[in-house]
Amino acid sequence: MTEDQQPNKKIRVGVIFGGRSAEHEVSLESARNIMAALDSDRYEALPIGISKEGRWLIGAEAMPQLQAAADSGAISPAFLSAAQPAAVLGPSAGRALVEITASGSANIGQAIDVFFPVLHGPYGEDGTVQGLLELADVPYVGAGVLGSALGMDKAAMKDVFAAQGLPVVPHIVVRRSDWRDDPDLVLEALAATGLEYPLFVKPANMGSSVGISKAHQADELGPSIELAAQYDRRIIVEQGIDAQEVECAVLGNDEPEASMVGEVVAGNEFYDYNAKYIDDNSDLIIPARLDEDTAERVQELAVQAFQAIDGAGMARVDFFVERSSGEVYVNEINTIPGFTRISMYPKLWEASGLSYRELVERLIGLAIERHEDRANNRIAR
Repeated sequence: MTEDQQPNKKIRVGVIFGGRSAEHEVSLESARNIMAALDSDRYEALPIGISKEGRWLIGAEAMPQLQAAADSGAISPAFLSAAQPAAVLGPSAGRALVEITASGSANIGQAIDVFFPVLHGPYGEDGTVQGLLELADVPYVGAGVLGSALGMDKAAMKDVFAAQGLPVVPHIVVRRSDWRDDPDLVLEALAATGLEYPLFVKPANMGSSVGISKAHQADELGPSIELAAQYDRRIIVEQGIDAQEVECAVLGNDEPEASMVGEVVAGNEFYDYNAKYIDDNSDLIIPARLDEDTAERVQELAVQAFQAIDGAGMARVDFFVERSSGEVYVNEINTIPGFTRISMYPKLWEASGLSYRELVERLIGLAIERHEDRANNRIAR
């Protein structure tokens, strides 16, 4: 409980969703589930939507308007003319959102006790919104600026993991500018690295497997790089391995816990965006079909990966378990995992004994705890 909360006062939770990302629609579904899970006797949810254009919408109409825009391609002009963009201000506004009207006048809304960003991908999961909330000095769920940025940037993430001694699959980073300037030179350089087909090609800054493709042979590599280059200026070309794909959920701040391990059996060639959120032809197996030692190894590496990026609150860590050797590789960490009906993160915790509602409440408590701990930091000499 924060200092300004009264014993019987509901905790007001600002749930931020949408955003300028290819994962916009996934965010809407995750946020809808989180708000539905909040105990109305203890919590009051304030929807805060961000359109694909970056417009902030506050209140009950934010979700239906963004959903309508996702379905039709545009927010209602009539709604936009009356809608209020929002700015998050600091303690001087009492942890409130300030609504700026079309005429430029400002209305200070009700104070928000804790923010719950449910933003997947760039401009939300990458430390940008977290930086805004840090400047505002408000509690928020999930990793801070550093952890969020590392969790989004797969190239930097893999560098940090390798520096901490965590096993990662061999890979090369290609710059979009180099590719556009001289693609033949880039292909020649990649051919000389010793990486063998198949290769996975992915944008460094994107989640939910958006922009990822698998190149089975040399003539497929160029189109794969071109696809990834549509989403980011840095592209990862990674060695493909024959492996089980397993995932582990992490929860906590300074003393994180790992859930039981789950396994993904993709109905498509790999676990892409459609397999994660649209199709029903992928199987999630909990617990994963691993021996006890390998499962424990995955759990240990999940916690180590979380700590390596200075994670907080929550994360889902994805792994490859090579079939031929049994070697475990850390693939990536997701600092705002999906909360949809088929998302692995809440399913793993439910299988580990923590219900969806209990999980959401625990995350809110961890956010408040972390903010109170940050208050101990000195800001003067």
